[in-house]
Amino acid sequence: MKIYYSSKFEKEYKKLPKRIKIAAEKKEKLFRQDPFCPSLKVHRLTGKLKDYWAFSLDYQYRIIFEFANKNIVWFHSVGTHEIYG
Repeated sequence: MKIYYSSKFEKEYKKLPKRIKIAAEKKEKLFRQDPFCPSLKVHRLTGKLKDYWAFSLDYQYRIIFEFANKNIVWFHSVGTHEIYG
């Protein structure tokens, strides 16, 4: 699986606390092995974000992503629940 990172994602990632960056790296490895691994808590979003999915880094932080096709994923945003707004 190929993962691409949007420029928005890259900017947001740089601002994350170090502990969240470490969690993101671990969760990305899991995601690459199985995008629907139960510990990721992957879920489809609703409303204006209905074409996107999200998974949890911890209780607060999430990554919003999109399946471009079965082999390509775009990570669009990372942060707290505020990224849904």
